[in-house]
Amino acid sequence: MAENKERRGADPGRRPTWLLTAGIALMATLATAAVVALLMNIMQRQQEATNPFFRVVELTDDTVDPAIWGKNFPMQYDGYLRTVDQVRTRYGGSEAVPHTPTNVDPRSVVAQSKLEEDPRLKVMWAGYAFARDFREERGHAYMLTDQTFTERQQAAAQPGACLNCHGSVYTAYKQLGGGDIFKGFDVMNKMPYAEAAKTTDHPVSCIDCHDPATMQLRITRPAFIIGLRALAKSSDPVPQLESIERWRSQGKQGDYDPNTMATRQEMRAFVCGQCHVEYYFKGAEKTLTFPWQNGLKVDQIMNYYDEVQQKDWVHADTGAGTLKAQHPEFEMWNQGIHARSGVMCADCHMPYTREGGLKISDHHVQSPLLNINKACQTCHRWSETELKARVETIQTRNFSLRNVAMDSLMALITDLKTAKAAGKSDAELADARNFQRRAQFYLDFVEAENSTGFHASQEAARILGESINYSRQGQVSLRGGPPQGVPQAPATAPTPGK
Repeated sequence: MAENKERRGADPGRRPTWLLTAGIALMATLATAAVVALLMNIMQRQQEATNPFFRVVELTDDTVDPAIWGKNFPMQYDGYLRTVDQVRTRYGGSEAVPHTPTNVDPRSVVAQSKLEEDPRLKVMWAGYAFARDFREERGHAYMLTDQTFTERQQAAAQPGACLNCHGSVYTAYKQLGGGDIFKGFDVMNKMPYAEAAKTTDHPVSCIDCHDPATMQLRITRPAFIIGLRALAKSSDPVPQLESIERWRSQGKQGDYDPNTMATRQEMRAFVCGQCHVEYYFKGAEKTLTFPWQNGLKVDQIMNYYDEVQQKDWVHADTGAGTLKAQHPEFEMWNQGIHARSGVMCADCHMPYTREGGLKISDHHVQSPLLNINKACQTCHRWSETELKARVETIQTRNFSLRNVAMDSLMALITDLKTAKAAGKSDAELADARNFQRRAQFYLDFVEAENSTGFHASQEAARILGESINYSRQGQVSLRGGPPQGVPQAPATAPTPGK
């Protein structure tokens, strides 16, 4: 009996030891399984990074259809397809249309008219096709459709050169030029838009920015290559474009070529700059030309237009030879703090994202305000609310100043119309018309630029201030005030470190 009691009394003391041993063994097993799973996951991610895509189809230098590229790059293609999204920021953004009911296909909705939002634009562009039709910008998915069906096609004969910024034209250039994109570029420039449009079926496509063999970024637009050559040969300091400064410092041998000389980071802006630029159609051939011979600033571009006596149309109300600015995002970005800090277009509009073990650029090109976490907070350690408020403060101030400049221009145009109706001669109106030309172009340079001043806020404010000043000087000249002359471009600030 005593022995049995002792045994029964000893049992409880042994049970915890067995339980502890079993627990340790279980924990060791789970830890081993976790480590094995982690190692397998790391190996899988490393394998994904080593093989960034599966070659499902062969891509050639003639593969235009992005859907075919999408078989090898499904994640990038998925983002590309999302450029049909219709999301509006406070001041538009890259996809700006009215709110679309959930039961309506957004692709069937026409972007709202900016002319109806601000009728002063009709006065500014009186006699020009933009006074007939000018709508909110939409995503890349619509760039070809919106250009094809705009009423501007009926208001004026549009040249084939328009396709440079609205269609996938790389292979069309090759076909028209017998393999030479520069020759094909010359051929397309001279074609009527309707005829040139038959050469392409897609908006901007993968092949317009990527080499199909290496996937490296590349420039496929001759106009941009020619424009950069002219810029490189100018004396305008461009410290934000280090490859151009390097080419200059090495003696300007041959022509500057972005495809062989630009840095990989610069290419993340250059591929966008192929289209998001100021331009004009030169001569009877309608050669698409980027006016960078003097530099990228609005003053230098204005002086160049004066030198070549360029005018886009004669203003219907005043008789002034006027100019229409065209989406100069590349020029304005070059004047801003982001460019000087090495931040390129793709860093904000196509920020890097993680997909498994892959780091890819988000091909859903859109306003950074719709993707603040990845587009802004990589560099700026502030809340999304704070960053959005900062951007909208800049844009609100810019928009307010834009409205002052617009009212000033309207007042000058009204005074010019009155003076013309009163019988003043062309000689008596010449100075005021010249001031209108400059006031209008400076205002339009900011109006047509799609960041509402954000890409270079201080430069945008300066340009609008100059526009206001030109309008007021035009009014003074009509009233017989002392001649003040047209100011020349401001002296270029010295390059830091030089």
